[in-house]
Amino acid sequence: LWSLGAFADARPLHERALAIRERALGADHPDVAQSLQNLAVVLQAQGDLAAARPLLERALATRGRLLGADHVDVAFSANNLATVLEELGDGAAARSHYERALAVFERSLGRMHPHVATVLNNLARLLQSHGAHAEAMPLHSRALAIREATLGPNHPAVATSLLNIGGALEQQGALS
Repeated sequence: LWSLGAFADARPLHERALAIRERALGADHPDVAQSLQNLAVVLQAQGDLAAARPLLERALATRGRLLGADHVDVAFSANNLATVLEELGDGAAARSHYERALAVFERSLGRMHPHVATVLNNLARLLQSHGAHAEAMPLHSRALAIREATLGPNHPAVATSLLNIGGALEQQGALS
C-alpha cells in the first residue's frame, strides 16, 4: 500500500503491526524498531513530520543499542531521521545524521555501494540547499560515479544524479 501511495490505508496496518510486535516482543527488539521506522516513513509521506521524528529517534536508538553502531540498519535509521530533520528545518542535525549514515554504510558495505550513493546524494542536496555548493559538488559527482559503476549508465538513479549535478551547476550560475 505504501509503494502504491495509499498512505492512509497503510498507516493503520503499520500502527497495528507495531502494537502487536511491542506486546509480543517487548519495546526493545529489532523487529519493533523496524515497525517504528515503517510507521514513521508513512507518517513522513503524509506530511506528519512531528509524529515521524520521535519514532525514527526511537528506532535509531534501539537499533544502535541492540545491533551495534556499525550495523546497516543503524545507517538506514540515521538516514531516514536525517530526511525528517531536514524537512523540519534542522539542517545541522540532519547533516550529522547523514554523515553518520554515510560512515556506517562505507564501513559496512564499502565505498562503492548504492546505499553510499543515496546518502551522498542526500547530504549533497542538504549542503546545496544551504549554499555550500563547493562542498556539495564532489558528493554529487561521487554519487554519480558509484551509481554508474554499480547500477549501469542507464539506471534511473544515474539520471537522478545527473539532474542533481545539473541543478547544482545551474544554482551556481555555471550554465547559461
